[in-house]
Amino acid sequence: MNQFKLSEILEIIGGGTPKTNVSEYWGGDIPWLSVVDFGNGQKRVYQTEKSISELGLKNSSTKILKAGEIIISARGTVGELAVLGKNMAFNQSCYGLTAIPTICTNEFLYYLLKQKVSELKKNAHGAVFDTITRSTFETINVDIPPLPTQKAIAEILSSLDDKIELNNQINQNLEALAQALFKQWFVDFEFPNENGHPYKSSGGEMVDSELGEIPKGWRVDFLTKVFNVVYGKNLPTTNLITNGFPVFGGNGIIGYYSKFHYKEPQVLISCRGAASGKVNFSKPFSFVTNNSLIIEIPDREKMPFEFLRQWSLDQDFTSFVSGSAQPQITIENLKPLQLLIPNQETLEKFKEVISHLIIQIQELEVENIGLQNLRDTLLPKLISGELEVNESLLEQTF
Repeated sequence: MNQFKLSEILEIIGGGTPKTNVSEYWGGDIPWLSVVDFGNGQKRVYQTEKSISELGLKNSSTKILKAGEIIISARGTVGELAVLGKNMAFNQSCYGLTAIPTICTNEFLYYLLKQKVSELKKNAHGAVFDTITRSTFETINVDIPPLPTQKAIAEILSSLDDKIELNNQINQNLEALAQALFKQWFVDFEFPNENGHPYKSSGGEMVDSELGEIPKGWRVDFLTKVFNVVYGKNLPTTNLITNGFPVFGGNGIIGYYSKFHYKEPQVLISCRGAASGKVNFSKPFSFVTNNSLIIEIPDREKMPFEFLRQWSLDQDFTSFVSGSAQPQITIENLKPLQLLIPNQETLEKFKEVISHLIIQIQELEVENIGLQNLRDTLLPKLISGELEVNESLLEQTF
């Protein structure tokens, strides 16, 4: 292996933001990345919340990163990493990174950076926000194997990430099917009647309510009166460990803890920071959460989790966000939120129809956790050379 400074094996590309008060700069065909669009253990990023126009690109300091190049968050939430799945622009809170091809490959660089994220964070500085600067990359030394070894290491680790990505794509399709069923039953009111025919279009009786016409026998109530809406545990990051019960934050698993709080899946709503309003679900095992909002079901026999899960996905919780400097959602914010509660028979039928989809989703999520753990176990050993790359290791991984 040869030793380099991290800055010697990559090119650093700065981003930027078009003026937000010029509408012609926004809503175009160019995806525009910020830290809310990537991270959380996902290797590749394909979509962004915002996009810009060619005019916005020309009149700002943002640049286009090419598919296969790397994005890293450099300010605030530092050290989030992803490989671009297609060409994208990006903001000034991130750096674009591309490997010097005579020394390193982009695929190997991505995994090397994952291994070095903790060092990058330690070397971050700033009075208000932690910040990775260009000089930060000069403070970290790395050992680089020959290019053939890099490619073999990246092939092993990529095989695991590719399987994770495939599982995520399958789950996206399952989620879309589950949400289409929810809309058919509880928005269009075309759930099966006693004869198995679509309720509303078959002449099912409708009555007036605060939310408009609803099927007879259904009711409207306030979210905070039907469910327990509570905050999760405020766990300092120093209390997190590498093994134990998963800790869920607004963007997914953020670490592990020695004790658990919940045994059953729950609806989690991110309520602080840029991800405020994002809906997540815990996996089907014991876990704890950070201080995100949690919607608890007092009686799961009367109100199936499957219904609450799909209802939550149908809501725009970002409309309840308050504050500009520090966006947040409070329990008080959610008190005006009403929901439609079907009769018990319809709820039980919906659970029966949709539960197998949710079970498939959960099984793939659990499989992904195992794949991530295997990847994260192999990563430091392969990068350091402790584990030698050979044919048997390739066969075991694949």
